[in-house]
Formats: sequence, structure tokens, C-alpha cells
Amino acid sequence: RADYLAVYLSQGQLIAVIEILSPGNKDNTNGLRTFVRKAGKLLRRGVHLLIVDLFPPSVRDPRGIHKAIWDQFKEEPFDLPPDKPLTLASYVAGSEKVAYVENVAVGDPLPDMPIFLTEDHYVPCPLEASYQVSWSVFPAALKGPLELPTK
Repeated sequence: RADYLAVYLSQGQLIAVIEILSPGNKDNTNGLRTFVRKAGKLLRRGVHLLIVDLFPPSVRDPRGIHKAIWDQFKEEPFDLPPDKPLTLASYVAGSEKVAYVENVAVGDPLPDMPIFLTEDHYVPCPLEASYQVSWSVFPAALKGPLELPTK
């Protein structure tokens, strides 16, 4: 089962992880706590992260997944825009942790997000383009129930 994509140096060193959250990461207190701890552990080990959370906040993460992760490093205010409750966050795992956060709403195009390879260098992750390519080859019979009716 693949829950994340890992980026390694040729010598085998893990340098970045990309994770798209699933409902199981947030549907109970233990699942959320386990995910948040894992994210914090990776950042403390020097592994950069890109987190894609396309599920609205719950009672367990009322300010979103970024706030839950970030509170392990810096206790600072963070409010989700009410009209953009979904979170994309890219974390630099250097000596000083840095977060780049984008909020989106259902129907918004997904922005490109950085996947950091070092503290100073990243490659862009084309989330919207990747989604569109995947959707274009998704079986038509399964698309119907997922598509919004056109007006």
C-alpha cells in the first residue's frame, strides 16, 4: 500500500516525502496524532515534506493539518480562510524549519508546490497538471458519479 512518495539521493538517503492525506489520516484522534507525529519526526530527521490535505478540517484539526504539524515547532496563530479550508504545505527541514502554505477550496486549480531537496533548492510539483493528466485517463464509467452536473 502506498501512502506517500519518497525521494532519495542516489546513495539511499531519504531527503523528501510527498503525502496526500486520506480520510484515515483524519477520521479519528489516533489516526491524526499518528500522522502529525510522523510528519514531525521526518522534519526533525531533516526530511523535507510536501503535504496535500484536500479534506476539510475536522474537530480533531479545527485549524487544519498545517497548524497541527507546525505546533510541534512553533506555537503561532494560524487561521484557515473560511472560503479556502483545504491545505497544501511544503516544509523545509533545515536547521530552521520553514513552511510554505497555500489554501484552496473545492474547485480551485491546485497551485504548483515546492518539493525541497535541500534548504535552498527545490523542484516544483505541478499538482494541477498531474491531477488533470490522471483524470484524463480515469475510466469514463467511474467519472460520472464524481463529476458535478453542468449548469
